[in-house]
Amino acid sequence: MTQIALIGNPNVGKTTLFNDITGSNQYVGNWPGVTVEKIEGYYKDIKITDLPGIYALDTYSNEEIISKDFLEKEKPDLILNIVDASNLERNLYLTSQIIKYNIPIIIALNMMDVAKKRGMLIDPKRLEESLGIKVFEIVASKSEGVKELKEALTGTIEVREPKLLNFESEKDTYDNITSIIRSSYDEKEYNDSENIKSHKTISDKIDSIVLNPILGYPIFLGLMYIVFKFTFSWVGQPLADLLEENLLPSFLNYVSGLLSGSSPWFRGLIVDGVINGVGSILVFLPIIVSLFLGISILEDSGYMARAALIMDRFMRKMGLSGKAFIPLIIGFGCTVPAIMSSRTLETEKDRKLTAILAPFIPCNAKLPIFALFASIFFGNRETIAIFSLYLAGILVAFLVGIIFKNTIFKKDEEPFIIELPEYKMPLAKSLLKTTFEKAKSFIKKAFTIIFSLSILVWFLSNFNFSGISEINDSFLATIGSFIAPIFKPLGFGTWQATVSLITGILAKEVVISTMGVVYGGSLSTVIPQMFTPIAAVSFMVFVLLYTPCVAVIATFKKEYGGKFAFMVTMFYLFVAWLGSFLVYNIGNLIF
Repeated sequence: MTQIALIGNPNVGKTTLFNDITGSNQYVGNWPGVTVEKIEGYYKDIKITDLPGIYALDTYSNEEIISKDFLEKEKPDLILNIVDASNLERNLYLTSQIIKYNIPIIIALNMMDVAKKRGMLIDPKRLEESLGIKVFEIVASKSEGVKELKEALTGTIEVREPKLLNFESEKDTYDNITSIIRSSYDEKEYNDSENIKSHKTISDKIDSIVLNPILGYPIFLGLMYIVFKFTFSWVGQPLADLLEENLLPSFLNYVSGLLSGSSPWFRGLIVDGVINGVGSILVFLPIIVSLFLGISILEDSGYMARAALIMDRFMRKMGLSGKAFIPLIIGFGCTVPAIMSSRTLETEKDRKLTAILAPFIPCNAKLPIFALFASIFFGNRETIAIFSLYLAGILVAFLVGIIFKNTIFKKDEEPFIIELPEYKMPLAKSLLKTTFEKAKSFIKKAFTIIFSLSILVWFLSNFNFSGISEINDSFLATIGSFIAPIFKPLGFGTWQATVSLITGILAKEVVISTMGVVYGGSLSTVIPQMFTPIAAVSFMVFVLLYTPCVAVIATFKKEYGGKFAFMVTMFYLFVAWLGSFLVYNIGNLIF
C-alpha cells in the first residue's frame, strides 16, 4: 500500500483537501505518547496521513516534532505538500526543509482564487520548473483541480529531482525562495510590486475593523451574543420548549397507557426512570445543535483565527499567548478535547495552565442545565442570563490564570504566530457535517451513559435495604441527606439537588436526568417550588465551576498523573463552593 504524508502550513486548506480525497474513510487517533490528533485516511490503495499544520521543521513545537519524526521514521512513499498560492514566501520555507528528507514530493498549489483576487498571477508551470517539483493547481474549498490530483495519485506521478534550496543560512534560503517566486510570476506583474501590495482584498478591509484594538473586543462579544440569541431566543430554545411541552408529555402518557396492565415497579422504571431521565435531556438537542451551528459558522468563515489574535493581549495577562485561546474555544464543545488540544502548546507551563483553565469554559453538557433554570427563572431574559454565565466562566478562568501566573507558573512568555485565513462563506455541506456529528454524539450519549445512569438513579431512589421504598427513605435520599449540609450555605441544601450534583460528576447532562427521576413530573413546574431565584443562580454558578466529568478527570490523570488530577478536582470543588457562597449570600443581602 502506498503511503502519503500530507504536510503544510496551518490554514492552507490541508484538512479540506484531506477530507475531499479520503471522504468518509478516515480514522482519528492520537500520536504515540502524545494527545495531538493523528488523522489517517484511505483513497483506493493509498493511505494518507494528515500531519499537523506547521510552519517549519525546527522541533520547536509538538506538531513539528511529530512531523519530523514521521518523515524520519515512517519514510512515506510520497509527500503531498499543500501550499498557499497567496503566501508563497512563507509556505515555500517549509518546502525547502522537506526537500532534505530525500522523499519524492509533489505540490498542491491551493488558494489560487485568493491569489488572483490579490493581483498575484502565478504560473504553476514556471513554479514547477523553478522548484524541480511537480505542481498541481487546485482550489480545495471548491474541489477545483482535486479530481485531477486524485487521478495522479493513483496513476504514475512524474516525480522530479527537487532543486536544492540553499541551507547554508536562513538568509540564503530566503533569497533563493524570493528568486523562485520571482520566476513564477509574469515579469511585468512582479515588477509592479507596489500595485500588488496596495491591492486590498475584502478580507483586508474587514480585518481593518475586526482587528481594530478598540473595536475588536466589542465585535467579538457582539458576535458571541448573536450566537446565543440565535440559540436561546430565535431557534434552539423555542424548539426545545415545543418538545418539552408537547412531544414528551404526550409520549409519556402514551407509554404509560400501554403499560397500564404491567406491575407498578416496571411501569415506574420505564416511565419515570428511562423516559423521564433520557427524555428530559433529549429535549435540549435543538439547543445543542443551534449553539454549535453558530460556532461552526464563525469557525468556517475564518473569524475564530481573528478571535485568537484579538484575545492574545487578554491571554498574556495570564502568562499565555493567543494560541491558548483556541483550546478554550474548543471547551465550548467538550473539555476533554480542549485539554488534549492544549498539548500542542510549546511549554509544559502553558499546557498545564491552559488545561486547568479549560473546565471553567462551559461545555455543551452544562448547557441543558443552564437552559432549564434560565428559562424558568429569567423568562425572556434567559439569553442574557446564560450569556452572563459564560462570561462569568471566562472571568473566573482569567482571575485563576492571573493568580497562577504570579505564583506556581512563573515563566517567560512565548511568541504567538497565527495564520489568518481569507474570510469565506461557510459551506453548507461542512456545516451540516459538523452539526450532525455533534447531534449524533449527544444522542449517543443520551442512549448509553445517560440511559444507564437514569436506570441506576431510579433504582437507588425506589429501593433501600428492605426492598421497594418511598423515595424519601431510599438509598439515594440517604446518601443525599448525608452530604446535603455542605450545600445548605449555598441555598440548595436538599438531598435531591445534592444527588443531582453527585451524579453530574459522571456526566453533566445527568444532573437534569437525575432531577427528572427524583422530582418526577415536569421540571418546569417542580423546580420553582424547590429553588428561590437567588438559589437557582447559586446552583448554576456551582454547576459552572465545579468538578468536571470523570472523562475530564481521567484525561488529567493520563496527561499529568493521578496526584495532579486529584488536586485539580479538589480545586474546582473549592472554587465552585466559594463562588456559589458569595453569589447566594451577597444576592440575599442585595435583594
